[in-house]
Amino acid sequence: MSTESAFLSLPGAVAGGAGAADGIVTAAHYGDPVSEQRMLAAGRAIVDLSDRGVVTVTGDDRLRWLDSLTSQAVGQLAPGSSAETLLLDPQGRLEHSIRLLDDGATAWLLVDGEQALPLAAWLDRMRFMMRVEVADASAEWATIGQLQPEGARLLVSPAEPNGMPLVWRDPWVDVQVGGWQYAGVETHPGAEFPAVEVLVPRASLPGLVAGLQAGLAHVAGSLALDALRIAAWRPRQSDLDERSIPHEFDWLRSAVHLSKGCYRGQETVAKVHNLGHPPRRLVMLHLDGTLSLLPAPGSAVLRDGVEVGRVTAAARHHDLGPVALAVVKRSLAVDAPLVVTAEVPGADGAATGETAEIAAAQEVVVPPEAGATAGVPRIPRLGAVRR
Repeated sequence: MSTESAFLSLPGAVAGGAGAADGIVTAAHYGDPVSEQRMLAAGRAIVDLSDRGVVTVTGDDRLRWLDSLTSQAVGQLAPGSSAETLLLDPQGRLEHSIRLLDDGATAWLLVDGEQALPLAAWLDRMRFMMRVEVADASAEWATIGQLQPEGARLLVSPAEPNGMPLVWRDPWVDVQVGGWQYAGVETHPGAEFPAVEVLVPRASLPGLVAGLQAGLAHVAGSLALDALRIAAWRPRQSDLDERSIPHEFDWLRSAVHLSKGCYRGQETVAKVHNLGHPPRRLVMLHLDGTLSLLPAPGSAVLRDGVEVGRVTAAARHHDLGPVALAVVKRSLAVDAPLVVTAEVPGADGAATGETAEIAAAQEVVVPPEAGATAGVPRIPRLGAVRR
């Protein structure tokens, strides 16, 4: 059963998909996605992210405990500071991406909506003798997003339940201490994506909407935010599948500390980074816009009719045109001509079952040579004969 966000009462609002576990529906756009993107990029618009989830961890051991379980060094996170960390399975595959904020009394874990309940349940099972308490607080707290370039102000007043403003600032803008960037670019597009997430009481959303109707700020839909994050090569939970590892998305850049010590999945992270290569790699695709079609997440990426990857997200960017993020085989040549498949809708927008192929040019995010940073010479197997 879905619940419509209060933002859908705003003029021009067009509903997107249900994102949270309780089916909260937010606006895909408000009638002009291109203008909304420009407003958002300039720091003049907010985005309704109330379909996302919030997990709280309280207790004296909260940061030390989270540090022992996840990929980023957060044991000494200062009150008011932001971080991003990943929860991996024992084989190093991605299970949860977590945007973390601590206010001195509570650690606030911001996640995609459908992740909140399973993450809270797993963490609760892992408490053992630690002085921590875990709760899914999604019903009480909502997230509002914006971009905050230099000189822009926060457009929404954050909650301060423990005297510290609940504002999470995306570390993707730069390589974090202990991290590593695979993208071989002088200026990373993430520097132009100063994303901010503000927590407010969920009960305050109708009042916020009334303020927007009175001219408090401009508003942008989820399509605008997704277009900007694709252009910034910014991964999120929805890009993942059951095989995903951090290296494939260049996520060591913001969410992994390579020398922090042991955590679940750390052995795989170290082995792939130091000695191996990720089996797949993230690319941004520039799509032919002739057909005015966008591939859906999961659509095949083809070379000469053979599937070599999958699309994870696609959007129309206000400057770059139609673009997508995709995960492709590491062995795929960086200049290989590609096509992606997209469904052709009927005149009424309904599914027809027909597909079309769209030409795509890849822009390398994670290069094929990513990994193997240790440069350790290969040692012959015991008993092997040298020739």
